[in-house]
Amino acid sequence: MINEFGSLPDGTVVQEITLKKGVLEASILTLGAVIRDLKVAGQTVVLGFDDLQSYLDHSPYFGVIAGRCANRIAHGKMSVDGIEYQLDCNDGGRNHLHGGSEGFSNRVWQIEQSDKASVLLKLVSEDGEMGYPGRVEALVRYTLTGSGALRVKITAKTDKTTPVNLTQHAYFNLDGSNTILNHTLEVAAESYLPVDEDLIPTGEIRNVAWTAFDFQDGRKLKRKPGEEDTFYDHNFCLADAPRDQVAFAAALEDGVGDRRMEIWTTEPGLQLYDAGKLNVTVPGLGGKLYGPHAGLCLEAQRWPDSVNRPNFTNVLLRPTETYSHVTEFRFS
Repeated sequence: MINEFGSLPDGTVVQEITLKKGVLEASILTLGAVIRDLKVAGQTVVLGFDDLQSYLDHSPYFGVIAGRCANRIAHGKMSVDGIEYQLDCNDGGRNHLHGGSEGFSNRVWQIEQSDKASVLLKLVSEDGEMGYPGRVEALVRYTLTGSGALRVKITAKTDKTTPVNLTQHAYFNLDGSNTILNHTLEVAAESYLPVDEDLIPTGEIRNVAWTAFDFQDGRKLKRKPGEEDTFYDHNFCLADAPRDQVAFAAALEDGVGDRRMEIWTTEPGLQLYDAGKLNVTVPGLGGKLYGPHAGLCLEAQRWPDSVNRPNFTNVLLRPTETYSHVTEFRFS
């Protein structure tokens, strides 16, 4: 089902697509290819808004497809095939974040196909947008499966070599509580990327063992003694390169263990953001207010700032190649 969700100041109509299958129901917006709402057996499990203006004025990337290059690029600078590029520095004027101020998350995507349980959206990013080289055509397909999963498949093509690194940026809260600190998280990663004061990776790849970043066996996000100052906005290293098939990346369970979400992905990185600084001043879905730790992000992607780090995962897409990314959110 497709309905009008509202209009942008320039008159562009934003549409909402409702998908249903089994216990799952998803609401997708053409603005930013946003997952506006996702219900499992009637329980909303993501953060979002009920109106378009709140997305325009207050959204901290709720449910968007972030790109052309998700996460941060240091100082917005990069070199591609020996050519230097300056990208839009929309992160405090210092760094490039999630594709820039007019990135994929702020654009209206076009509906290519839709049915009861699936929708295919398309976006064209022209050469030079936000400082990036090349014209990129991107497709994202959201599919609700009969096995209780939301499948996100993203592909892209370019006519000039350019970095492409897309991710689904939903904030999850599996039980509707005010905080996710009582949720249990498991991450299938033996290492993570330490960051500097600007949240840019330092270049070190550090083992998680005996640190606050060890979620290999699953544990509560709630701070333990000595971890009160720990925050999470870090990439966990799942693999050295994208995989051909989805593999287990993480599992999240609500505070009492009644609901579980597993993330399976082809991507080599998973960004954990615990939303410790979240403070949305307008009501969210169902009138709920979102404060610190109201949800968390588990963003499957290539490693951040890889375009400037030869020892990180490759993010350059060439005209002879197709970017491919599949992530499944499996609920039980």
